[in-house]
Amino acid sequence: MNTRPIPSSGEALPVIGVGTYVGFDQAPGSAAYAALPGVVEALFDAGGKVFDSSPMYGRAEETIGELLAANGRRDDAFIATKVWTRGKAEGMRQMEASMRLLRSERIDLMQIHNLVDWRAHLVTLHGWKERGRIRYLGITHYTSSAYAEVEAVLRAEPLDFLQINYALDEREAERRVLPLAAERGVAVIVNRPFGGGGLMRRLANTPLPAWAAEIGCTSWAQLLLKFVLSHPAVTCAIPGTGRREHMEDDVRAGLGEVPPPAFWKDKLAALGY
Repeated sequence: MNTRPIPSSGEALPVIGVGTYVGFDQAPGSAAYAALPGVVEALFDAGGKVFDSSPMYGRAEETIGELLAANGRRDDAFIATKVWTRGKAEGMRQMEASMRLLRSERIDLMQIHNLVDWRAHLVTLHGWKERGRIRYLGITHYTSSAYAEVEAVLRAEPLDFLQINYALDEREAERRVLPLAAERGVAVIVNRPFGGGGLMRRLANTPLPAWAAEIGCTSWAQLLLKFVLSHPAVTCAIPGTGRREHMEDDVRAGLGEVPPPAFWKDKLAALGY
């Protein structure tokens, strides 16, 4: 899989990971849970390693911890999770709980979800980074109405990562947020690369355009991910899934060349965007 450097360190990060919302919130013993080792295997087999989770994703963190303990691949994974609560003490309690569930004494990336009480949590995260409890810190948001605040935090604080929504039909971030992240040397993880699911549903009955083959795409999922990766500020995209066949399809977007932004200029109009 292709990789891109994390600006603050130069560490190479594979461009396709997996989001665990819904898909990994599964009970052991269920058919859905039994399918998850295949998802993990498909990601690793392709050279991927990013798992993104959150305390708000049900038992997803616990599931990741169980799966990586079972296959012995924790050291091969890049685990990102979030703090999503108010108050410094409560934030520390929540992050400690995430570490226990993930069975990891050190988290690769801890993110302040939706900027909730970000000033209090950033103090903790900078301290934890200095002590080696986390490797990177960042912020997230998925509502375009909050982008002004996101920009303000990007300008004011030293961050390693920003996680933001960006998709073919949800492109507000490309106006100011993505260029600012690049300017500030902040890695970008893209959530909702399929537009929250609605975009895929709208395209499901539309034939894949012939030009998709020019960029090595054999599915709409791959095409939508290649679009996201075409933005030079983007470091990694995290499509969510709990199915191996979807993960196997998604990771193919991380192979081969990624077209430059100019490639899409006439293509977007043809697709209705």
